[in-house]
Parts: sequence; C-alpha cells; structure tokens
Amino acid sequence: MLIHNPKGHYHFLKGIDPYSCGVIADPGYEIVNITLKNPVPWREGFTHVDAYLKAQRQGRTALCAMQLRSPAPFTMEGFIDFNHGYCQVLQDWGLYVDELNPLARTNVAPLIEPPEVPMLYGFSHVLPCDNAVEPTFIIAGAGELLEAALNSDGIVRRGETDQDAIREKAIYVVEVMEERLLGLGGAWDAVNRINIYTVHPISGLVEDIVLPKLIAGKGHGVHWYPSRPPIVDIEYEMDMRGVTRELHVDFS
Repeated sequence: MLIHNPKGHYHFLKGIDPYSCGVIADPGYEIVNITLKNPVPWREGFTHVDAYLKAQRQGRTALCAMQLRSPAPFTMEGFIDFNHGYCQVLQDWGLYVDELNPLARTNVAPLIEPPEVPMLYGFSHVLPCDNAVEPTFIIAGAGELLEAALNSDGIVRRGETDQDAIREKAIYVVEVMEERLLGLGGAWDAVNRINIYTVHPISGLVEDIVLPKLIAGKGHGVHWYPSRPPIVDIEYEMDMRGVTRELHVDFS
C-alpha cells in the first residue's frame, strides 16, 4: 500500500513497525542520500541529522530513510527490543503517519571491523528540486524473511547455507526488491544503486539473478558489502535506490 506523507513530501510503502518498505519523492522534490565518512552511535546520529536538516532549512519530517550498522546479528528477540528504542525516537520526532513508520531502513552487521555498538552509517532526506528531476526513491533492505514478519519460522531455508540454499534465498530477495520497486511506481532502469549484504560468495548469483533485472542500468553495477543481515540465520540481504545526488558528510 502506497501512502502519502504530506509533511515529508514523499510517499511510502507500508511495511512493519521498524521500517517502511520504501519511499519515493513527490513531484517537485528529490531524495538525497547521505553516507557518513565516519559512522556515529545511532542515538547520537539523530542529533547530528537534526542539525544537518536545520542547516538545509528542512524540518525533521524531511528524513525518509536510515542506514545502520550493528556489531553482530541480533536474535529475533534482541532485534525487536532494539527496534522499540529506535521507533520511540521516530515517534518522539513526530515522524509517524497515522501510526505507521514511513522511514525506509537498512541495518546490517559488517564482517570486517564491525562497530562496538549500533551505528548510524547514513541517511536520506527530501529536498525541493526542479520538477524536471526524475522521481527518486529508496528501497528498504530486505532479507529472506517471508512476508517481512519478525518470526524466525519465516526465514527461507533457515539454517541452510549450501550453494542451492543461498541461491534460493537470493532469488526470493530479488523478488521482494522488484515487488517494492513496482509498488513505488519505479522501474529497474531507474535504479542506479544496488547493494548486496552477505558473507557468502555472490559470483553466479549476481550474473544469473540480479543483472538480468537491471536492463538499462547494467552499467551501474552492483555493490557488495561483506556483511550479515541484522537477524541470526538470515544470510542474504539487498537494498536499492534511484537518486541523483549522493553526498558524503563528516559528523565527527
């Protein structure tokens, strides 16, 4: 279900409480993606984001997506507990729309040099722009969790990590990405950033499953982050976006 966030000047796909499934800017607005040069603890990160948005003459409601990095995958119970605190900040900021969380999110655990505490790695926000700018969007991260329900029984081939199992997981995740993309009104040729998060080899998966979807966007390639998805036993995650501005900011 695509829902309008009038204060944020974007639409979002209904997801579950910790995150929406994706966001797309309204006409006359664009989504700008920010990557932090040096990630900061996530709660502190919200303070920096607030100051950054004020410097852009934007309110908090312009925030539309978050990228987090965690020390290690959570248990399902731990993930739910973390989300309670995270969602409380969004509610305190007045970002919910009719009791729904409109922000997209990706949260993964890096394999190399993982942080000691959950960190803010990046975020996205909405800005006014020329009406001629193509629609910009963010597809939230998704792993092989059926219907995105926070229930370990819904993990595709849970506990299996052989080549066939990882392939089945990847196929499912790409299907989720496509469903969300089309649900936002986007198309594969508008995607200019695809991120894959897994500790498993992606050779073969990318060529057979991901690249055939890209059509005109093949030249943008795929970015692989050797990382684990945020919940124990999930092995493969992706997110995507189509934006015209990618910035790197230092909050340290």
